[in-house]
Amino acid sequence: MKLVMAIIKPFKLDEVREALTAIGVQGLTVTEVKGYGRQKGQTEIYRGAEYAVNFLPKLKIEVVVATDQTDAVVSAISGAAKTGQIGDGKIFVISVEQVLRIRTGETDAEAL
Repeated sequence: MKLVMAIIKPFKLDEVREALTAIGVQGLTVTEVKGYGRQKGQTEIYRGAEYAVNFLPKLKIEVVVATDQTDAVVSAISGAAKTGQIGDGKIFVISVEQVLRIRTGETDAEAL
């Protein structure tokens, strides 16, 4: 099993969710996060004063899938989240050793 973690622009969430649903992903977790990458924040003008926004709002999506679904999930996320502009985000794939569904006690693939 793999944990696919993606950092995306907030306005791309619905497109990413629809892309994942289309390939059969049944659940995901979304967290509001702030950060920066190569763009190193941006400069804004508010009421005539210029100030720096060091951390940009992003969304972190986490989904655990069977190993054989990993490539499809990464493709779906990258295709739906891409705008072609700086700050589109990143995708990380991490190995998961064990999963347990608390309610039923199911483990691993059955728990997904």
